[in-house]
Amino acid sequence: MDLVESAGNPLPQGARTGYFESPDGVRLRYALWPARQPPGKGTVCLFSGRGEFIEKYFEVISDLIERGFSVATMDWRGQGRSTRPLRNPRKGHVGSFDEFGLDLEHFIETIVLPECAPPFFALAHSMGGNIVLKELSHREWFNRAVLVSPLVGLSPHWVSYGTLKFIIEAANFFGFSGSFIPGGRSRPSEETRFKNNVLTSDTGRLKRAQLILTADPALGLGSPTFGWMHAALKSIEEVQKDSFGETVAVPTLVVAAGHEQVVSYRAIETLCRKMPKGALVTIDGARHEIMMERDIYREQFWGAFDAFIPGSDA
Repeated sequence: MDLVESAGNPLPQGARTGYFESPDGVRLRYALWPARQPPGKGTVCLFSGRGEFIEKYFEVISDLIERGFSVATMDWRGQGRSTRPLRNPRKGHVGSFDEFGLDLEHFIETIVLPECAPPFFALAHSMGGNIVLKELSHREWFNRAVLVSPLVGLSPHWVSYGTLKFIIEAANFFGFSGSFIPGGRSRPSEETRFKNNVLTSDTGRLKRAQLILTADPALGLGSPTFGWMHAALKSIEEVQKDSFGETVAVPTLVVAAGHEQVVSYRAIETLCRKMPKGALVTIDGARHEIMMERDIYREQFWGAFDAFIPGSDA
């Protein structure tokens, strides 16, 4: 078993784990859970955000299994126990978000389609939401998708977007792609002191994430590099094009946090208006990691999820 249990974070029963290789040779970790009474309602493909790892979603996975779904999930390249590209494994780096798209496509084609029960649904958070959103524009693997706090725009507080883009592009041009962004560090965001964190208002769930990293420090990931930021900005610009929303033919529910400080709520709202089959639900008071929030916010999220998934053709 390649999954780490820790205090307050039990491993959901029935897990099967393994590794697969992406077409460019990157080794990626995955995990599958069967429905309690197969085939159940189908399979939810769970895609995490930047810096996250499978273990952080044990509670969410248990919630999905209780709802009658099978679950398939993976660690993106450079995260969790998947291959990390730089000598310093705590640097969050990627050359292009297309590499993440390659990971997702290969995961679906080599693991999910052969081994999991249809129909298939996507549940993606933050960076994972950006990656899944672009796949929805030209793939029809998923019957429906739920995107939570998707990365379709940044919410920088210390600099304008134009200045941020200039700094990132200049740093990459002059060969600093693999360097931390200003203020970046090797310490994972989960280890931020509670009063300074922008992820969740739930002290217990933040502490739980910290205890996972105490149990296995190798799962942690620090700040992004200039290269990751450059790739993120390019991917964000793709999904912000006026015509992009119309290409998403899969019914998609976007769940946004009312107290969002990581991604841009305005960008989420704008995109949803352009998606013919898109809907937006805002959870007032919740922070960025809605699925790791206090119960009062999680219950609203699961209420929206249950009303939308599995859904019907009508």
